[in-house]
Amino acid sequence: MPQDIYAFDAQDIQGQRVALEQFRGKVLLIVNTASACGFTPQFAGLEQLHQTYADRGLVVLGFPCNQFGSQDPGSNDEIASFCQLNYGVSFPMMAKIDVNGANASPLYQWLTAEAPGLLGSKAIKWNFTKFLVGKDGQVIRRYAPQDAPKKLAGDIEAALAG
Repeated sequence: MPQDIYAFDAQDIQGQRVALEQFRGKVLLIVNTASACGFTPQFAGLEQLHQTYADRGLVVLGFPCNQFGSQDPGSNDEIASFCQLNYGVSFPMMAKIDVNGANASPLYQWLTAEAPGLLGSKAIKWNFTKFLVGKDGQVIRRYAPQDAPKKLAGDIEAALAG
């Protein structure tokens, strides 16, 4: 298992390879998203965090996922358009992935191993589970889907100051 998040690559929503190494020294907030979920309005809060802290080194990364109630069935292009049109999302959105099961992205396998959920479960329970990763590439904390983005501000500020 890799030592830190910088060992991973992802694909952005346009299909381009993104080496997470490029974010070394930044604080990352990684979120599995969905376009038709009760938590979808959290895009606005995530965008607010991005706008507030990007200049200080926060990078929000959204990973669309259709594994929970088929709440993100669209293509990557449709998802990108939805996020921009409805929530003005300007933070990086990645290509749709699986976060659980045999086809789970290696990044999410690592994240869930580093920060298990309640009772030690590695499974992602629903859309908008969030992972805060420090400047050193280590997971600081996992947040539940119902944790509003603004609730994370104190932890983000502490990570940015560290």
